[in-house]
Amino acid sequence: MSKVKNIKVVARERRQKRSRRKIQGTTERPRIAVFRSLNHIYAQVIDDSIHKSLFAVSDLTPEVRAQIKSDTKKSDRGELVGQILAEKALTKGIKKVVFDRSGYQYHGRVKALAEAARKAGLEF
Repeated sequence: MSKVKNIKVVARERRQKRSRRKIQGTTERPRIAVFRSLNHIYAQVIDDSIHKSLFAVSDLTPEVRAQIKSDTKKSDRGELVGQILAEKALTKGIKKVVFDRSGYQYHGRVKALAEAARKAGLEF
C-alpha cells in the first residue's frame, strides 16, 4: 500500500515550489528558508548559487533554548529565532536577504520571525 499524504501538506508543497521558481538566494543576498512543525520553528540561511546552507537556527538551538521558558508562546519563540538568526547573519557579513516562507502564510510564527530579523538589522 502506498502512503497518502495529507492534503494540507501537499498544498503547502505546491505553494512552496511555486514561490521557489521566483525566489533565489545568491552569494550577495542569500535566502532565509523557514520551516515550522507543530511544536518548533526552524530557519536557515541558504546560498542557492553553491547549493549550501550557511547556517541554521531553531528553537532547539542552545542559544535560543536558554532564553525560552516553559510558558513561552510559539510566536515569541519565532521572534527569538529571528533575532538570533539576524545576529548570526550580521556577524558573517550578511545584511541583505530574501525571505522564503516555504508556502506558509505570512502570519503568526513566520511573521514574528521575519519582523524580529528585520528589527535586528536584516534587509528583506
